[in-house]
Amino acid sequence: MDIVNQLVATGQFTVVKQPLGFIKILQWIFAIFAFATCGSYSGMFKMSVECKNRTESDLNIEVEFQYPFRLHQVYFDAPTCKGRNQERLFLTGDYSSSAEFFVTIGVFSFLYSMAALAVYFFCLEKYRENNKGAQIDFGVTCVFTFMWLVSAAAWAKGLSDVKTATNPDRVITLISACEDIENRCKEIHDPVVSGLNTSVVFGFLNLIIWAGNLWFVFKETGWLAAFTHYPPPSQEKQPAPESFGQQGGYAQQDPYAGSQGGYQPEYGQQGGYEGGDYGQDYGQQGAPTSFANQM
Repeated sequence: MDIVNQLVATGQFTVVKQPLGFIKILQWIFAIFAFATCGSYSGMFKMSVECKNRTESDLNIEVEFQYPFRLHQVYFDAPTCKGRNQERLFLTGDYSSSAEFFVTIGVFSFLYSMAALAVYFFCLEKYRENNKGAQIDFGVTCVFTFMWLVSAAAWAKGLSDVKTATNPDRVITLISACEDIENRCKEIHDPVVSGLNTSVVFGFLNLIIWAGNLWFVFKETGWLAAFTHYPPPSQEKQPAPESFGQQGGYAQQDPYAGSQGGYQPEYGQQGGYEGGDYGQDYGQQGAPTSFANQM
C-alpha cells in the first residue's frame, strides 16, 4: 500500500487534462467496448419444419452460433419428412479471420493505451527527454491507426457475410424436406446482431480517435520546429533611435551642433567688430567729447 501511495504522490496526473492524456483514456475505453462487443457475442435463430405427416415434423429447430464465427462447424438436425429419419446440416462460411483480427487489434490497443498512460503519469520527463519517447509513441500511433482502418473495414464486411449465412430464410433452403411444397418451412426467430453492429461502430470510432491523436503526439516529437522557418534575430527588431547618436548618426549631421554645444558667431573674423580696433576708436573719440561737456 505504501508503494501505491508513493506512486500516486510522485505521479503527474494533470496530464489527463491535456489532449495528449485525455485522448489516451478515450482510446483505452473505446478499445474495451470494441473487442468486448465482438468477442463475447453468441446468437441463435429458430426454424420450424412442418411435414405432411405431422408426427414427423419438428417445429422448434434451434441453431446457435458464436464468436469466432466458424459457421462451417455449426450444425443442426432437421427432419426429412420421410419417416423418423433426420439429416444433419452445416452452416456455410468461416469468418473467424476478420473477427479475430478485429478483437486482437482491440486488445493490443487496450494494452498499449494503458501502458502509455502509465508512462505519462510516472515518466513524463523521460518521455519528453530528447523527444525519443514521443517519436516512438507517434510511430506506434500511426501503426494502430492503420490497423484500426483495416480491421474495422474487414470486420464490417465479415459481419455482413455472417448476417447472410445466419439468415433463417437462407438456411431453410439447405433443408431437403422444404423442397417439397407439401411441407411447410418457416422461420420463428431471427438472430439478434445489434451487439455486432455496435462493435463495428466502435471500430470506426477507434479509427477516428487514433487518427485525431496523431496531431497531439506529433507536436511532442519536436519535428514541427523543423518545418517552421523563423527569420534571423537581426531582421526581427530595428535598432533603437538612441543607437544612431552613439554611432555618429543624427548628432553629427546637425549643422547647428558645434563642438561647444551652440551657435557661436565668430566676431573676430569680421573686420569691423575686432576687439582691438573698436576699443581704440572709442578711446580716441569718446574721451575728448566727455571732457568738453564737463568744462
